[in-house]
Amino acid sequence: MKRRQNDTEVLRPLAAKYAEIAARPVQEERRELWSSHHGLASTRVPILVNFGWHNTWVKEYFGSQLECADPFFRNIELGLRMRIFHDLVGDDFIFEPWITAPCAFKVSYGIFGEAFGLRREVTGTHDDGGAWKATGPLASWDDVARLTAPGHRLDVEKTRENVERLTEAIGDIVTVDAGRHPGFHTFGSDISTTVAGLRGLEQVMIDMCSSPAELHRLLAFMRDAILEEHRQAEEAGSFSLTTQSNQSMPYAKELPRPTPNAGGRKRSELWGFCAAQEMTLISPQFHNEFIFQYQKSIYQHFGLVHYGCCEDLTKKIDMLRALPNLRSIAVAPAADVRACAEQIGPDYSISYRPNPTDMVCADWDEERIRRIISRDLDYCKGRYVHISLKDIETVRGDPGRLARWVSIVRSLIE
Repeated sequence: MKRRQNDTEVLRPLAAKYAEIAARPVQEERRELWSSHHGLASTRVPILVNFGWHNTWVKEYFGSQLECADPFFRNIELGLRMRIFHDLVGDDFIFEPWITAPCAFKVSYGIFGEAFGLRREVTGTHDDGGAWKATGPLASWDDVARLTAPGHRLDVEKTRENVERLTEAIGDIVTVDAGRHPGFHTFGSDISTTVAGLRGLEQVMIDMCSSPAELHRLLAFMRDAILEEHRQAEEAGSFSLTTQSNQSMPYAKELPRPTPNAGGRKRSELWGFCAAQEMTLISPQFHNEFIFQYQKSIYQHFGLVHYGCCEDLTKKIDMLRALPNLRSIAVAPAADVRACAEQIGPDYSISYRPNPTDMVCADWDEERIRRIISRDLDYCKGRYVHISLKDIETVRGDPGRLARWVSIVRSLIE
């Protein structure tokens, strides 16, 4: 009990600072900006800087600041410290006036297929940020018979406990939102990530040529399992307005705004996030046949969909048009920005992602930043584009680069 009280004393001033940031009028201006942008209305170009605990510099910079001992509170502390720092960056990130308590599940719905009943083996370095290799547990097509469909297995008691603990600690300072989402969520429901984890990335590519029928049966099983879990989650009230995702700000004029403690929503009211990073090197024909047709079956149920993360979609825009509720498309660092913009036109919002190495991760070169951003914004002229700086693994010990980058880009936009 004493440890929890100590942790609470750490969290409370952070929560108060965050609540002050979230209450500023600029947050409502940003909500209107993103709602209009994703609603395909003319706005200024929104700017977003994305970073998280998975990025090496974040672990280095924030890791030494953490004081909470309890893992649950330590994670909340990390989120608060990152958001308070993010306020100094000056981008168009929306700081919402609530903190979402995480939901818990009785099985792991991780992106490497554990929910289907098989566990991968991982080998590699133990160095933070080092390389590793996963061995797909689905070594033989006979192993498909061992797969199980988990259904929706929310741990209601643990989820309630998370909400109660966070409410007890800081609920009088900032609203505590009860997080709700399905087990198969974001990358966990795009099939591409999970089939590569189950089968092995190289093996999946070989399967497309050597065992197409068997691969189709596996993909159909995964699609049906995800669809059934989503159906059960919707029936159980486990879709929420605060846990939807589009890799930017989940706003659009056509959809309800994110609101705390607003579970029990239909998929048709929410953003869905879909990607196929593992398929960046396969042809549009194979991408469509072996991945996209199965993804469409899952994501057609959502209100709006963002497609893409780090994969190059330059030659696949026409394929994506077959998803009727598609609204946003990623233009990753490896993509041809001009070709993508020409194909996307004014039909979708463009999530333009400049190479973070060119922006902030290598030597600081303001002229290079201006040249690249100016060129690519010119390619996107007349389109609904936002700029998303993401996958920032290092800032060379200088987190202030992020705010300076935003300032430069904003001056170019203005």
